[in-house]
Amino acid sequence: MQVTAYLHFNGDCEAALRFYERVLGGRVECLIRYAGTPAAQCAGGLAGDKILHGRLNLNGVTIMASDCPAERYHKPQGFAITLGVKDAGEAERVFNGLAEDGTVGMPLQETFWAVRYGAVTDRFGTPWMVNCEKPMDVPAQQQEYAHAGAN
Repeated sequence: MQVTAYLHFNGDCEAALRFYERVLGGRVECLIRYAGTPAAQCAGGLAGDKILHGRLNLNGVTIMASDCPAERYHKPQGFAITLGVKDAGEAERVFNGLAEDGTVGMPLQETFWAVRYGAVTDRFGTPWMVNCEKPMDVPAQQQEYAHAGAN
């Protein structure tokens, strides 16, 4: 099974995907516009240049997205996309990029589990968590407990 995040935007999907491409080092692989497709007739007030479907490749991980007619758009809530990074410098760079004109929920900082962890909602309203974990030496008893709790 593969899980893929699909984000809806309020008319700024292309700008968001280009922003993520720059900040996260990904590559926009697909931008299908409403114009010229059968979906154009049911796109509500969306102009033909808005995105019906977009796909961003982040080093083998896919995020999909589209613009949503205003009457069907809902502000993202109840989730966050977590980015696991390998070093503190990369965590700083990514977090600061996402925080550009966004809202910081928890400043990037050291925690008991992470060299750096922070939460931010970017300028497009997407919530992110940036996590650079500390090496974990979990005792066997805790591993067994965690495994039993997952069942």
